This record gives sequence, C-alpha cells and structure tokens, in this order.
Amino acid sequence: MQSQNQTQSNKAMQPNIAPNQNQNHGGHELFDAHEVIAGVISMLDQYQMYDQHIQDQELKDILHRQSAFVTQMYNTVVQSFQTGQDPKMPTQQYNMQQNNNAVYGLKPGQPKKPNQSVNELSDQGLSAYMLGQTKSLASLLTMTALEMTNPVLRRVISDSVPNFIEMSYEIFLYQNKNGYYQVPQLNQQDMNQMLQSYQPAPPQTH
Repeated sequence: MQSQNQTQSNKAMQPNIAPNQNQNHGGHELFDAHEVIAGVISMLDQYQMYDQHIQDQELKDILHRQSAFVTQMYNTVVQSFQTGQDPKMPTQQYNMQQNNNAVYGLKPGQPKKPNQSVNELSDQGLSAYMLGQTKSLASLLTMTALEMTNPVLRRVISDSVPNFIEMSYEIFLYQNKNGYYQVPQLNQQDMNQMLQSYQPAPPQTH
C-alpha cells in the first residue's frame, strides 16, 4: 500500500509534458510574448493616428512602408506563437530607402515645449513619436528573445530585432537631415583621444 501511494505521489510531482508543439511554451515566455504582440499592435494603431496629421509626403511614405512591414511581421509572430511551428511567411528583412549620410553639428533653433493642442502637432514631433516606438520595440524584442523557450518563437522574435533597428535608423536619418535630430560632436582633439584609447589584444594561444 505504501509503495502504491509513493508511486501516485511521484506521478503527481512529475511536470506535465506538453503533447503538442503549440503547447511548448513556458509561463514567463507567454507573458513576454503577450507584451510583444500588444506592443506591436500599439505601434500599428498609433501609426494610423499619426498618418492623419503628417504633412511631409516622405515621412508618410516611411510610415506606410513600416506599417505594412510590421503588419506582416505581426502575422508571422502570432502564427508562430499559436502553433509553435515555422510560420507560412518567414521573417523578412526591412530595407530602408534613406542613405547613410548623417549631418553632424548643432544649429540654433527655437526651444521646445509641450503642445497645447493637436493643432500643434508637427512632422518633427510625429517622427519623434515613431522613433520612440521603434526603439522601444527593438529593446523589448531583444529582452523577450532571451526569455523564449520555444525555439521557433525565439528565432522569429530575435530575427525581428534588426528590422526595428533598421526602421529606427531610417526615422533618425529623416529627422537628422531635416534638422529635427541634431548630432553634436566632440572637438577634434578630444575625439582623437577617445578613438585612440584602445589597442588590439594579442591572440590567445590556449
């Protein structure tokens, strides 16, 4: 009788083994995945609101291009999350259409202050909101990928990080060339000092 009770107790202590691939998720992973998916939905919803106020056609094109790409990415994430298997549409690569030429230096401008109404919304502010969202999602997806246990979902999330980095850089370049995001520099002497602060390490022999 004692042996039978011990056997039943051991069975009760054994972890549940998921019979299906789509159940191959840890609890913490589920919470993080929900946060990522909700964040992507929030970005897409807010991009629709920004679209109504953007004046510059170039910024509108960036918004539409990014929104279409992220919508496809959303479907890929949701499918891999729900099935635990390779999605029908694999993760794509986002290609921005800005060049890589950044403008350095500061130019004087008007001090910034909060808007008093939606009538004061500008392309400068709207592009900054877009940049804030893509940068936040890049960080969130990076942290989430480190918590994934399902190998497919982990790969889909981690492969999406470079795309949000690219989208962020695209918006930065747009802001930079329009004077919205200025990049200060150190003087030449200080910059050279910083650049020469390191030297190569010798190769390890063991």
